[in-house]
Amino acid sequence: MRGLLPFRRWRRILLTLVPLVLALLHVSGKWPLPLLDRLDHIFYDARLRLSMPRTLDERIVIVDIDEKSIERIGRWPWGRDKLATLTQELFVRQRVAVLGFDVIFAERDNSSGLAALQALERGALAKAPGFAEQVAKLTPTLDHDALFARSLQGQAAVLGYYFTSDRKGHTLGSLPSAVITSAQLRGRPLASTTWNGFGANLDVLSQAAPVAGFFNTISDNDGVIRSLPLLAEYQGHYYESLALGMFRSMMGMPRVEPGFPATPSLGTHETLESVVLVEGARRMALPVDDRLSMLIPFRGPGGPDGGSYQYIAASDVIEGRLAEGALADKVVLVGTTAPGLQDVRVTPVGLVYPGVEAHANMLSALMDGNAIAIPDYARGFDVLQLLCVGLVLALGLSLLPAGMGLLLSLAVIAALVGLNLWLYRVHGLAMPLATAVALALSASVINMAHGYFFESRSKRALASRFRSYVPPELVDEMLKHPEHYSMQADNRELTVMFCDIRGFTTLSERMEPVQLQALLNTLFSRLTHVIRQQRGTIDKYMGDCVMAFWGAPVAAPDHAHLAVQAALDMVQAVHAVNTEHQAQGLPAIGVGVGLNTGPMCVGDMGSDVRRSYT
Repeated sequence: MRGLLPFRRWRRILLTLVPLVLALLHVSGKWPLPLLDRLDHIFYDARLRLSMPRTLDERIVIVDIDEKSIERIGRWPWGRDKLATLTQELFVRQRVAVLGFDVIFAERDNSSGLAALQALERGALAKAPGFAEQVAKLTPTLDHDALFARSLQGQAAVLGYYFTSDRKGHTLGSLPSAVITSAQLRGRPLASTTWNGFGANLDVLSQAAPVAGFFNTISDNDGVIRSLPLLAEYQGHYYESLALGMFRSMMGMPRVEPGFPATPSLGTHETLESVVLVEGARRMALPVDDRLSMLIPFRGPGGPDGGSYQYIAASDVIEGRLAEGALADKVVLVGTTAPGLQDVRVTPVGLVYPGVEAHANMLSALMDGNAIAIPDYARGFDVLQLLCVGLVLALGLSLLPAGMGLLLSLAVIAALVGLNLWLYRVHGLAMPLATAVALALSASVINMAHGYFFESRSKRALASRFRSYVPPELVDEMLKHPEHYSMQADNRELTVMFCDIRGFTTLSERMEPVQLQALLNTLFSRLTHVIRQQRGTIDKYMGDCVMAFWGAPVAAPDHAHLAVQAALDMVQAVHAVNTEHQAQGLPAIGVGVGLNTGPMCVGDMGSDVRRSYT
């Protein structure tokens, strides 16, 4: 191979392979480069924003605890009697299909004063006649938690809760049943996000609405929410998210099974490629990543004015302002956009994005079956595309001129982006892109820099050496492949010419020095022009003689023919000069031309002080 490519080509190939090695080290995790991870996030976010449908999903409605509702109903948290009214309005009068709460009810509601009455019943008024009977009579209407629980009883309601890892394992409320237990996992835990505490709902509410889902979000290392976990691990068991719980409620509560990859995991934890919903013979696989998360396919900008989902003020629902059946068969999420309640997230489509709408987007994706997945073979795909890009550019850029090399790099980048978009739009695969694009750009920059600092320098040196000897068009031809030309001596068959002025001594004795100088300059200029027209190389001027040769440094198989033609043209040029001299009263000039073809030694010759190509 080394004989097929010159050293200059090998040097460019090796320089191009340097960023390929760095890229492979990054992808393998041996030498991670955070800048490339950040660039991958930027590419993903741009691709997501470009592909958002920006249309209204009429199936999902968000009942918003907004500033208007807080102003009308009162500060949050509201009494559970208000929430009971809201729930009953949605299920009975509006006939919604599923109702999910992106809020938590972990503490008892004492706003009615029932707790104070019961304390009096047990204490100071324990012996007051009829007091205990009156408290018992008022309890059904004053126990707001029980009122809320009765409104949830038997309905397709999904409560929300959260997991924690920063509260020393503190727990609050009652967890729902796990959807996957440790017994289903081949004796090993899943690779997933693990928590050590939780904040859940009151027992009375959890018993009334046994289906509940966590509403935790997990941000990437840049603080942006791009995915939501479908499952979370707590003490060896796995619990479903709010969106998954609502989706299962819509489907009739199919059971959840782990979807293991075809190749078993070699680590200490099992990996899943999907979460599988099973109902009879029907199976639905939801692809997940190593955190058991799914990427959120955002529909558009968030908030009431975003245009992706219909927002209805919670106060309008509680006060019965909606027409009966206006929300029939809708899936409803209760959440908040009020700034003071701080349920906002940083997402690729907005820095202040309602958390409840992130769950709405995930629910919409589950309903449409258009989940975006990062497959378990994404790293292998990235390695393969890096190898293809690196090898194509290493060979292509070393063989092509700068302009064509730039076009090749742009074509490779366009192919990478096109393939990435096709996999995303058609197959729902979010494949890595940044490292391959960075490799293509860096390879192009390295080769351009190499061309500028090495090749341009050698071309300038070559041009400076030969410009005074060789016709400009031959110099341009030499610059296309400078590695083929050097000053080193070489034996070749060439044709050499000597042309001198006849009777020059007598002529010089009759003319003034300035006149003689002008004569020689005029004559040599004409003769040199003729020699260059016939692709000859000027060797030197020796008094009244000019020496030239053909066949070097640019090879010319017809060097003898070119030299003979130059000699004939020189005779015509001298005749033209004599015609001009006759008109000026100057003496005529005669020249003698000698040609010889044969083996000669040609190269850079001379002393340490002065050298020439001869």
